[in-house]
Amino acid sequence: MNRTTRVTRALAVSVLVLGLGACSAESVDQAVNKAVDEAVDETYEVTYEVTGTSVDEITYHGGGGKAMEPELETVDAPTLPWKKTVKLRGIMPPAVMPLALDAGGSDVTCTITYKGKVIKEAKGEGMLSAGGCVAVSPIAG
Repeated sequence: MNRTTRVTRALAVSVLVLGLGACSAESVDQAVNKAVDEAVDETYEVTYEVTGTSVDEITYHGGGGKAMEPELETVDAPTLPWKKTVKLRGIMPPAVMPLALDAGGSDVTCTITYKGKVIKEAKGEGMLSAGGCVAVSPIAG
């Protein structure tokens, strides 16, 4: 095989590879966009739980607002143990933040459960306890 034929074939293969690569990159880009759209629209449920003593309020993501700007809901003077199941959307992070102000000290634990598995747990002790739990959305993670 002469040198000109080898160069011509190499050039043809290169053009073919680059052309297929461009098609693949476009297909991958479309697939990624579709997956992001589906993930943002997908909903999931989590259960928040707060236990302990002297909790003055509990603030949590209840599903309202936008994924990156969730609306907060608050329960004042909750009865403990407190439990709430909420439906969140897409990449919205599940979050529950109990607040206890007690001069004698308090003991607060919060958990976030998804499909029966604890995905986040935190504890707080002392005069000011804000043992908040914030997890990554199971849809995004």
